[in-house]
Amino acid sequence: MPSRITFLVPEYDEGLTFFVEGLGWTCVEDIDQGRKRWVVVAPPMPGTALILARPTSPAQVAAMGAQAGDRVAFFLDTDDFARDADRIIAAGGRFLEEPRDEAYGRVAQWRDPWGNKWDLIGPATQPRT
Repeated sequence: MPSRITFLVPEYDEGLTFFVEGLGWTCVEDIDQGRKRWVVVAPPMPGTALILARPTSPAQVAAMGAQAGDRVAFFLDTDDFARDADRIIAAGGRFLEEPRDEAYGRVAQWRDPWGNKWDLIGPATQPRT
């Protein structure tokens, strides 16, 4: 069974534009429930899907863009770092640092259009010793 996590966005269609049109994710479900929609998007590589949720309270509005405070909240794996970094930028994301090589792969921190911090993690570019 796939895992899912709630992800606050100002409007469902704005979230769909960023993730599906911008990043190339798949819209798995988009079901109108009257007062809200059940919208699930999933990245190309297997992993956790996001349930896009429109804030409905002042606390939720305040948490949008800072769902983990000022820490990295989300980690996006890629098999092509440069391709996906370009897609993130074109879609409205902003990198906070130059890519760096860690033992677990190539990584760079970025913010989505709402302010959440992410790590883009790709294959290592240098051999491990």
